Amino acid sequence: MAFAELDSVRIRYELTGDPALPPVVLSHSLGADLTMWEPQLRELTPHFRLLRYDTRGHGQSSIPDGPYTAATLGQDVLGLLDALNIQETIFCGLSMGGVIGQWLGIHAPDRIEKLILADTAAKIGTAETWNARIETVQQEGLDTIIPGTLERWFTAPFRAEQPEIIARTTAVLHATSSQGYAACCAAIRDADFRDEFQQNSVGKIKAPTLIIVGQQDPVTTTADGKFLANAIAGSTYVELAAAHLSNVEAADAFNAALLSFLGV
Repeated sequence: MAFAELDSVRIRYELTGDPALPPVVLSHSLGADLTMWEPQLRELTPHFRLLRYDTRGHGQSSIPDGPYTAATLGQDVLGLLDALNIQETIFCGLSMGGVIGQWLGIHAPDRIEKLILADTAAKIGTAETWNARIETVQQEGLDTIIPGTLERWFTAPFRAEQPEIIARTTAVLHATSSQGYAACCAAIRDADFRDEFQQNSVGKIKAPTLIIVGQQDPVTTTADGKFLANAIAGSTYVELAAAHLSNVEAADAFNAALLSFLGV
């Protein structure tokens, strides 16, 4: 376990693999932590140096006062890269991690060699929905929203067939700070890249981009994924048989899509 002391936050990270290999940053979903990426480790490690981290407010990272913004979360990534002397990286983000990836692709294009946006959207949900969730979590804690979260993250057959994965995921959700979760909810609530994508030049993502969507994802739908695919010139679009956490539910297909896109 390692930590980076940045200007306003302490970030837990794990950097593994041959330093001579290309770096890949893996950025997790709201309510998860860096262990979410364990299904990718065996396939990616022979080819890449992997940097997993806990987003502020999650896991073992610190919990500064919120609310946070997409810019705050993106700057954390840049600070972590600077601390580790990584100038340019491949960035793979899922859900909230995909929001961070969009911010980086737009605002720090010189740091992003390639971009993978999984189960995310240019605008996720509505202010009303996020405000209601923030209020619930602040008043009642995360336990009250865990059942609904699991239903969005995984299809019913997967939940029935993989009780161990569901138990581990539930434990991570249960351990997540209500304060940090709510602060990150605000970042997702306020992130809206639709106008930036529609500009003619400034704000467009230039990095080669892979968009992965779960066909049964009720949170970030195939329509959201197709919007990103249309907005990002030359992007690659892939649908998987999964709900929201496609990297877990459809791990083999997710890994195959990553490796193909990255030329392995």
